[in-house]
Amino acid sequence: MSLANDSFAPRTARAPTPQRLPRPRLQWGAAFKALRKLLADKEDTVQVFEIMRALNGGASAWGYQRLLETPQGGRIAYERVELESRLMDDAWLDSLPEGSVGHAYRDFIRSEQLSAEGLAQISRQGAKPIEVMHPYAWFGRRTRDVHDIWHVLSGYHRDGLGEGCLVAFSYAQTRGLGWALIAVGGALRGRKAKYPYARAIWQGYQRGKAAAWLLGEDYEALMAEPLDAARRRLNITPPTIYDAIPPEARDEAPKT
Repeated sequence: MSLANDSFAPRTARAPTPQRLPRPRLQWGAAFKALRKLLADKEDTVQVFEIMRALNGGASAWGYQRLLETPQGGRIAYERVELESRLMDDAWLDSLPEGSVGHAYRDFIRSEQLSAEGLAQISRQGAKPIEVMHPYAWFGRRTRDVHDIWHVLSGYHRDGLGEGCLVAFSYAQTRGLGWALIAVGGALRGRKAKYPYARAIWQGYQRGKAAAWLLGEDYEALMAEPLDAARRRLNITPPTIYDAIPPEARDEAPKT
């Protein structure tokens, strides 16, 4: 028998290519309708997810494929940890060292009375695809669940301007057009204000573009890392324009 027989030929392992979900068409009308509601009531977080569903069609597929190209992405995709449940583990959060990303996250969500589960529940309103057992849907949930961790990493608070800056940061990281629309809406809303809201939001985009790709991070490891060291490693620079605006004046952009 020849050793050249196909049964003995070396084989190269490849990550399986997920079956594609139908790519939703861009629904600009629905997105602008939701944006108007969000600008009228910045606490109406449901509208944020309406905008995401209307415009972020291919962002999860793009992000998942990019994840597979990173050094640890294959393992992360294989393990497919659901961050919502991990971030609801109070014992785990309490075990993270003082000064770490996770310690700052824990303090943030408790002071703001937030939870990963609460954010997920809002995202599920009218959105069956978010729970589909598919790699792209999992990646979409992952993107949703890290939002408040990105608050901590970026230094943007939950005031209106901080959310506007963070959605611009998120657009640079995810390529999701929904984030861009909210950021532009926030910038336009504050364009005639006394302080440089639009410049702060634009800096949010620039910071997100300059930073390492955060969706490729191992979040369980990242949460134990010292916050300042993590920011340096990930090239997350200080939000200088945002920080220069008085806290009491940071409520001109929509809150997400």
